[in-house]
Amino acid sequence: MNSRNSITVILCLLSSIFASSFLGIPENRYDDQVVSHSAFILGYSEQHEQARWVSYSLTREDLQSANERTDDFREDKDVTTGSAKRSDYYKSGYDRGHLAPAADMKQSWQTMSESFLLSNISPQEPGFNRGVWKRLEYLVRQMAFSNSKIHIVTGPIFQNNHGSIGENEVTVPGYYYKVILDYEDPEFKAIGFIVPHQSSTSALSSYCVSVDRVEEVTGLDFFWELPDDIEFKIESNYDYSAWSEQNIKIPPPSKDVTRGGEKHRCIAITQKGYQCKRNAQADSKYCWQHQIIE
Repeated sequence: MNSRNSITVILCLLSSIFASSFLGIPENRYDDQVVSHSAFILGYSEQHEQARWVSYSLTREDLQSANERTDDFREDKDVTTGSAKRSDYYKSGYDRGHLAPAADMKQSWQTMSESFLLSNISPQEPGFNRGVWKRLEYLVRQMAFSNSKIHIVTGPIFQNNHGSIGENEVTVPGYYYKVILDYEDPEFKAIGFIVPHQSSTSALSSYCVSVDRVEEVTGLDFFWELPDDIEFKIESNYDYSAWSEQNIKIPPPSKDVTRGGEKHRCIAITQKGYQCKRNAQADSKYCWQHQIIE
């Protein structure tokens, strides 16, 4: 069996396993490792030391969960070739930018923590990460709230790159993309965004493209599981006005809808004799740092 057929078989298996949650695991021509976590799946590019794509679903219910950021950036031990490291980003001048945003991963403490795995992180200029990329992330959440459930694939585009950082030579991408699918009644629709990796105050509508265009640029085939006639229709066309309920406000979550159990403080004692202030990792008494030490 050749490598392309092997990748197709793996993706078909993953697609069937996660059919109820994920719709958008790309079929692609790259030999990337497919890694599954609690709330997202990614294709890790060893060449670029980051995910080429991250796929997940987002519902209105997810947005009402109240788990807070864990900020426990760390290596992804499930990447067999080794993921990027925290030291790669140290004093690089770049933010550790999420691909699947932490704010989309509030379903449980574990899903939130896994969003800080460095396989889900890409080096982003601060003005980009905290500006146009943040605005686009919020727009996607508005889409989820308005449409009950959507499927998202997001990642970097390795064209006109800005060099690399760290000992592992993590590529600084030239562009980023998102594709969004609404496969719920009464209307099936999809839309894509391609955003240059730079600060911008331009309207998000100026970055809209068809899903076909994102596929052309990335070499990925996003919604190949769909019937051909539906795939052709929604990927070749897009209508920003069908998605653009930007004035909608997502209500803040209630504390009583937090799922995944309570957070616990790390029990380790620091060198100065105080209890560590970090939260313990899921199924552990220790935070990411002290768990390694122990």
